[in-house]
Amino acid sequence: MKNLNEIKSKMKTLNKILLALALTLVIGCDTDEILVEESVSNQTATDYFSTTSGFEDLSKSIYPLLRPITQMRALTLNGTDIFSGALAFDQVGNQLNTSIETYGPEFTEGVSEVQDLWVYNYKNINRANTLISRAAAVETPGDYAATIDIRVAEAKFIRSLSFFYLVQQFGDIPMPLVETNSANKEVTRVPSAEVYAQIITDLTEAEAALPVSSSNYGRATKGAAQHLLARVYLTRGWNFNNALGGTAADFTSAREYADKVIVAYPMVADYKDLFPKKSEDPTNQTHGPGDQNAKNSEIVFAVQYSDQALTNELELDDLSGSSINGDGGNNSHSIFGGSHDESPGSPGRTDDYNRQLGNHNTLPGVWRLFDPDTDSRYDLNFVEKVYAVVNNPGFVPADGVAPIDIKAGDVVVEYRNWNNPATSLAERGKDVGGDLDYAVINTDEIGIIDESNYHNTNKSPMMWKFWEPGIPYGNGFGQFDHPLMRSSEAYLIAAEAIVKGASNGSIGSAADYYNAVVNRAVGASNTANMAADPNDLSTTASKSYRASGTVTIDMILDERAREFMGEGLRWYDLKRTGKLIERAKAFNPWIGGLNYIQDYHYLRPIPLSEIDLSSNEVSQNPGY
Repeated sequence: MKNLNEIKSKMKTLNKILLALALTLVIGCDTDEILVEESVSNQTATDYFSTTSGFEDLSKSIYPLLRPITQMRALTLNGTDIFSGALAFDQVGNQLNTSIETYGPEFTEGVSEVQDLWVYNYKNINRANTLISRAAAVETPGDYAATIDIRVAEAKFIRSLSFFYLVQQFGDIPMPLVETNSANKEVTRVPSAEVYAQIITDLTEAEAALPVSSSNYGRATKGAAQHLLARVYLTRGWNFNNALGGTAADFTSAREYADKVIVAYPMVADYKDLFPKKSEDPTNQTHGPGDQNAKNSEIVFAVQYSDQALTNELELDDLSGSSINGDGGNNSHSIFGGSHDESPGSPGRTDDYNRQLGNHNTLPGVWRLFDPDTDSRYDLNFVEKVYAVVNNPGFVPADGVAPIDIKAGDVVVEYRNWNNPATSLAERGKDVGGDLDYAVINTDEIGIIDESNYHNTNKSPMMWKFWEPGIPYGNGFGQFDHPLMRSSEAYLIAAEAIVKGASNGSIGSAADYYNAVVNRAVGASNTANMAADPNDLSTTASKSYRASGTVTIDMILDERAREFMGEGLRWYDLKRTGKLIERAKAFNPWIGGLNYIQDYHYLRPIPLSEIDLSSNEVSQNPGY
C-alpha cells in the first residue's frame, strides 16, 4: 500500500476535479457541507473541464465512490436470511438485540447507515450530472469527440446505478438530472415509476454508445449497461406495490438482456478462480495480496481496488478530511465472522487468518443450503478446519484432561458438515471426552455449546470467500477487485424471468439456465443435496437442488445465496421477490425471535438530515 506522501500525490488530480465545484454536494445539504479544496491552479473549473485532460479527470471522478457505496453492507447483507451482525446466536432468544438489522425500534431515520447510503449515491449522481452537463463545452481536438460520447455514456451508467440503488432502498426519491453547484434546499420526491423509466432511458443510451471493451480496465462497457438493464427490467417486472410501472414485457426484456451478457461473458470453468487464491492451512500459504488476477471472462463490471490508472486515487471524506474506508482498499477480507485469534496454536492477532470483525456473520441455516461434498462453493465460502500456526506444547483442552502438544500445521478445530455430524466420542475431541486431539464442532452446536478451552459460543466457520492472504493485521486493506456484476447472475436473471412468464431463451428453459450455474459448482454428473429443512439444525434429511423440470422462486433464491454470498445482492433479491419477511423470519433467528419486521420495512426511512435541511416538507416513508 502507498505511504501518506504517495497518497497525497495521487490526490492532486482529484483535487483539480473538485476545485470550486460542488461535485460532492448532496441533495438538500447546506453550504457548510461543500468540500472546499485548496486551489492548485489558476484555471477556473469551467476552463479546466473544457480541456481534454480536465474532462478526462472529471470522468475518472465518477468511479472511486463506488468503493464506499459497495462497502455499505449493513443495508444489503444483514437483516436478511443469510447474514446477521450478531456474532453468535441463541436458540432460546436470550441474546437477541434490537439493532438496525432486526428492524427494531432503533431502526429510524437517524441511523448512520441510511444517511451514508443516501449521501454517497447522490454525490456520485452529481458528479455524473456535472460530466453530462459540461460535455458540450469540451474542446474536440482530433477524434476526441467520439471519446466525449463514450464518457457521457459512462456517466449515464454510473448515474443509473446509483439511482437504482436508491429507488430500491427508499422508493420515491429526488431525481436531479443536471449539475448542482450550489446548495439546493427544495427537494421533490419523484415517483418510483418515473425513476425506473429514467434509468432505462439512460442505460439504453449508454448501451448504444459504450464500447465492448475499454483500454482503461474498470470503466463501464456495453456489457455492463446490458447487465444492469437485465437487473432493472427484472426488478421493474415484479412491480413492487404496483408502483414501478412494470409489466409482463419487462421479464422478456430482462431475459433478452441476460442472454446478451451470457454470450459476451462466458463463465469461468472453476468458481474458485473468481476470488483470491488461498490455502486453508496458513502454514502452507503460497499466495499473497494481488497474486491472483481479478480480471476474467465472467466479470462484467468490477469495483477496482488494485493499482490501476483509472481509480487508484484515494477518496477523501468531505467533512473529516480523512480517507474513506481507511486507505481506500477492499475490506472484504476482514469484516465477516469466525475469528480464531484465541484458538490454540494461534499467535494472536496476525495476518495468518487476519481479523474477522464479525460485522456480517453467516446464519446457521445457510450452511445447510450447500452440498458440502460436491459443491465447490462450500469450501471457498467456509473454513472447515482451523490450523495451528505456531507450536503450542502442553495445551490443556479442558479441565482435568491431559495436556497435548500442538505443532504448527496441526488441525485444532474442525467444523463437521451438517450431513456428516460427529455422533460418537471416537469422532469428538478430548475436550468433550472424545479421542481426538482437536475440537470437533457440529454445525448445530455453534453458538449454543458449552465453553471449554477449545469451544466457546463465538466460534463459527469463517466466511472467507474474499480473504486475501498476507495482508497485515489491523488496518491493512485488500487489493482484490469487487465483482459487481458477473455473468453467472445473468443465467439466474434469465431463469427468474422465465419463471415469471418470459419465453424460453437461447439456453432453453428456466431449468436450463438455473442448472448451468449449479453444474459449474457441483459438476454436471454429481448430486447436489441441501438440507430438506435448513431451519432444523439437527436433521440430516436432504433434497436435491438441481432442477429437474419446475423451477421456483425459492429455488432461485437459494441458488443466488450459494452463488453470490457476501457480494451485496441479498436484500435486493428479497425485496424484489417479496420474500424479505417470510425468509428473514424463517432463517434469521434474531429477526424471527423478536418479530419486529413489518411490511413497511421493504423501504428504508428517508434520512433525517435530508428532511431537516430541506426548506419544503419532505415526506417520510410510512411506518417511520
